[in-house]
Amino acid sequence: MATAVRKTNWFAIWITIAVVVIVVAVTGVVIAMNNAATASKTIPLGDKTPTSSHIDTKSGAISMGSGKDTMANYIDLQCPICKQFEEAYGTSIQQLVSNNTITLQIHPISILDPQSSGTMYSTRAASAVYAVAVHDYTHVYPFIQELYANQPAEGASGLTDDQMISYAKKAGVNVTSALQSDITSNAYANYVTKMTPKTPLSPGATGIGTPTIAINGKTISLSTLPAPADLATLFK
Repeated sequence: MATAVRKTNWFAIWITIAVVVIVVAVTGVVIAMNNAATASKTIPLGDKTPTSSHIDTKSGAISMGSGKDTMANYIDLQCPICKQFEEAYGTSIQQLVSNNTITLQIHPISILDPQSSGTMYSTRAASAVYAVAVHDYTHVYPFIQELYANQPAEGASGLTDDQMISYAKKAGVNVTSALQSDITSNAYANYVTKMTPKTPLSPGATGIGTPTIAINGKTISLSTLPAPADLATLFK
């Protein structure tokens, strides 16, 4: 009897060996919030709530697709592992969204502001993602991909407002004056700060981390993810 060949998931193996999930203890989130309060003296922090039929304002989820199963992805645009997760699984995820297998729920959060040389890049980038979700929802995913493709290194200065606007245009976003204003004013910054502590813990974690993945409301360990080509098996 023939046996199916199991594909090796090098992404999951590397996660396990290197312990690369970026985890922030609850106290770390408090520190980040305190840093945000200090930085707000020079960086505008808007207090708007993103309003769109595609956004659940209670959870912060930006939903894509109409599948009965859900995949929630909590991301920090400064997080290198989030970028690597997108590079490994992005195509498979988009296919599952396109064929209505899943509804993808993206949660932009901010836990790495202290790693952007005082520019609060995690918060600003998450706010920009919400801004695009409000003004040009169909280009949210391409915009996120552009931000990952041009992700600054941890410890370096984050992207400027002009750079984020430029990458939005490159992603096909219709950058209206209203959208540009929301990006430059960090219109949804305080909303991002409020949503971040709502991130669920991954199995075995003692603090919030990114990426955090939840399948049908239940978080899973990244080390247990199937290979990208087999991602659909999570929903069977």
